Amino acid sequence: MGIKYQVNENFFYKWTGEMAYVLGFLYADGSLEDASYLRGKYIRASSIDEYSIVLIQQILKADHPIIKIINKSHSGHTKYFIRIGSKKMYASLEKRGLYPNKSLTIEFPKIPGKYLADFIRGYFDGDGCVFLEMGKGKTGARIIKKLSTIFTSGSNKFLVGLGKILSDKVLVKNKVVINSHRSFQLRYDTDDSVKLFKFIYGSKSRLFLRRKLTKYLEYFKLRPIRIDRQVKRILKNLDYGHVAK
Repeated sequence: MGIKYQVNENFFYKWTGEMAYVLGFLYADGSLEDASYLRGKYIRASSIDEYSIVLIQQILKADHPIIKIINKSHSGHTKYFIRIGSKKMYASLEKRGLYPNKSLTIEFPKIPGKYLADFIRGYFDGDGCVFLEMGKGKTGARIIKKLSTIFTSGSNKFLVGLGKILSDKVLVKNKVVINSHRSFQLRYDTDDSVKLFKFIYGSKSRLFLRRKLTKYLEYFKLRPIRIDRQVKRILKNLDYGHVAK
């Protein structure tokens, strides 16, 4: 008989900021596994950021071990994952729109407006990126060329839905989904990235991946003229008490 690990099986029953964040992360870097041959059903979350998986483990109150997979290739990343066996949690996630082998066909789910920013921030921490493109000015000084925010998915349908939501709710430009070889992407430039920062981090929930937030903070440090009243309020309210590095 296998080891019985503990987990909060009711976690996905009720909408909260934390629940929406973890659900968003699972839409990005999670999967459901129906192992009927073992009479088991599993939820799996994985990331190259160990602390993201540690955070999810803590939020779900899971005793399950975190597994480390070392990629020995030169360009490979070490990955971390947690695998939770729970028919009850599996069923609740199915009701939230997840299913096995979702990566190429998943659609953007119905999320209560109150928790939309938390869901998108969770997805962004799983399958999004932000970067500063720097260059040299006429005097040779380093200048910011562009701040970019990118959402990635194997599912074109998901990004079409996400793009429409962001266009309607955040008033960013309605972008065309880009086919980027093995995946699809939504890419936003500097002005829209600032709007996305305000939306994603303006939620009351304090769950976020510090590594990605830091890029935005670096931008505002280099371009303080973009710090308006809303950005200032968000920066003041941000704390590092419950984040992944």
